[in-house]
Amino acid sequence: MRRNEAATLKWENVDLRSKMITITVTKNYEVHSLPMSDYLLAMLKRRHAARVKGDEDPRREYVFPGDMGPLGEPKKHIAKVVAASGVQFSSHTLRRTFASIAESLDIPYLALKRLLNHKAQDVTGKSYTVIGVERLREPMQKITDFILKTAGERKTASVSKLPDKRAVA
Repeated sequence: MRRNEAATLKWENVDLRSKMITITVTKNYEVHSLPMSDYLLAMLKRRHAARVKGDEDPRREYVFPGDMGPLGEPKKHIAKVVAASGVQFSSHTLRRTFASIAESLDIPYLALKRLLNHKAQDVTGKSYTVIGVERLREPMQKITDFILKTAGERKTASVSKLPDKRAVA
């Protein structure tokens, strides 16, 4: 998601049962539905259980609440992470990294465009190819798995040595 799409995401647009997120206000003015990976689903379930209490609190409706409503500009928080890590980045860097990881995993181009909510400009993407949300679930999970493995949060696949069946001369 783009920064503002995530910052203003409301619980009414998160379906924990079907594991889907729907963004209704987007840059290209098209409603955007995304499947959740297992990691995101678990995180959002924890956030939902711990959300702001009080029916009258305006922050309660937001997945990522700020002081008075939706989450504000995260530049101060990003600056703290940059200071601690020494790695320069912005919220848009995270979006570009997502796309780069998807490309490195050979996620089909049209699926990547759909994950990023980029409009298809060519005739094949616009007129001939329909990529449903469920078609995006596996690519989303692959990207999540790669990020978590790289971060050391998930183990990589173990490699077993196969017996050498070559004839001994």
